[in-house]
Amino acid sequence: MDITAIAKNFTEFYYSQFAAGRGNLAPLYRPHSMLTWEGKQFQGGSNIVEHLSELPFQTVAHKISTFDAQPSSLDMSTLLINVTGLLRVDGDQELQFSQVFVLAKEGDSFYVLNDMFRLNLG
Repeated sequence: MDITAIAKNFTEFYYSQFAAGRGNLAPLYRPHSMLTWEGKQFQGGSNIVEHLSELPFQTVAHKISTFDAQPSSLDMSTLLINVTGLLRVDGDQELQFSQVFVLAKEGDSFYVLNDMFRLNLG
């Protein structure tokens, strides 16, 4: 299993779907998935997508600076991905962000078990 390739493919897919329409992210989450967005926690795919869809901007573009990936279990059933980059909402100035994902294996693919997002301000 090529963890770097999985992380790269996931990262590209996630941020392209986020930009195309946050509702497109629903298939990536499960009822027990968790999101921490700027310190606020949400559980369950529907609650997560609802929160992401209600964020106060229309357009967003992510520019990934780095991503790192590691297995987070001995049997390789979960992967940890750390992403840093810049985002631009509604054409305003770029903001630095970091996001951490734990992906869990499900059949031949992965879903987002944990997702933590922070703007890096200051």
